[in-house]
Amino acid sequence: MSDPDISTAPTRLARLPSWLLTQSARHVHRVVSGRLGLADARGYHYRALAALEEYGSLCQADLGRRAGMDRSDIVATVNELADRRFVDRSPDPTDRRRNIISVTRRGRQHLRTLDDVLVAAQDEAFASLDPAERDQLAVLLTKVLAHHTRQAKGSSREPSTSDGLRGSGR
Repeated sequence: MSDPDISTAPTRLARLPSWLLTQSARHVHRVVSGRLGLADARGYHYRALAALEEYGSLCQADLGRRAGMDRSDIVATVNELADRRFVDRSPDPTDRRRNIISVTRRGRQHLRTLDDVLVAAQDEAFASLDPAERDQLAVLLTKVLAHHTRQAKGSSREPSTSDGLRGSGR
């Protein structure tokens, strides 16, 4: 599927914030994934390492929740990170059926590298925005996300769609 050009997109699409956000997210995802790929990493690696760095050692299920990852994705990610010695797995002393995941020194070093990679990716993806506009965009997106996070906790969520059109309103 090719991405529509904003200059040729139908006007009723081009004025929908949901459509604009979806199209922008596709481009940003390509930039970020490409940069991470050059560093032999994936977004899941960064999410897991960042969560471990911030929250300390966690059981695999809690790591998945903190990093916002599905169970199958966190299992594969932890396996990949452990194979590269970025994390250690050890049995949970309170429940031997669970593993405790800890970031290693090597994992912390890799996380610092990925921090730099993501700064460069942000610079590339948001080159058209000055620093104040980037900050404003982050504030607005955080506000939208917080609203939907609260809403999802209170009721069942509407299925997502990849085109950014469902429930877009005006």
